[in-house]
Amino acid sequence: MARYERKDAFHQRAKREGYRSRAAYKLGELDRAHALLRRGARVADLGCWPGGWLQVAAEAVGPEGRVVGVDVAELLPLDYANVFAIQGDLTEAPVLDQVLARLGGPAELLLSDAAPKLTGVRATDRAREEALLEAVEAAVPRLLAPGGTLLVKLLDCPEAAGFAKRMHARFASARELRPKASRRGSSERYLLAKGFAG
Repeated sequence: MARYERKDAFHQRAKREGYRSRAAYKLGELDRAHALLRRGARVADLGCWPGGWLQVAAEAVGPEGRVVGVDVAELLPLDYANVFAIQGDLTEAPVLDQVLARLGGPAELLLSDAAPKLTGVRATDRAREEALLEAVEAAVPRLLAPGGTLLVKLLDCPEAAGFAKRMHARFASARELRPKASRRGSSERYLLAKGFAG
């Protein structure tokens, strides 16, 4: 079994380069490989705490773009004029309305690196992962523009497989990816779906 190293090379690099989490390198890697982030784009990040993906997205879309994140946890302010963070529950319609209003229109890219707080109790953890994916799925038609792209973290469970199957039916193409910056031993992978049918 792979040993969990919290302070591995990516963690240390994030601290050195001013990113809030090692997750910044996962998004950066996926963006370089699949051209996700474009100058001037509108980007929504669901489950954005602690803000690493917001930082990467803000730098990539530039001042003419806009990045809006939402999380139940309070986010420390980020020093980017084009980033807005909303503290709230993404399962609540008024919170999604706030995201849409801050974006100024539907997003071209919808991100979610969120993961449920795990308890170690299999049934509880699976129920939490299912609830999170259901919230992301409900947000897609509310926040994502037709033709848009979705990038969402999946954990290794039947609920994630069901979610991926449903997303395949709603996008022109969908595939699962595992960035090198993922922790060793982690079961996480990312669903990249392009061409939202609307």
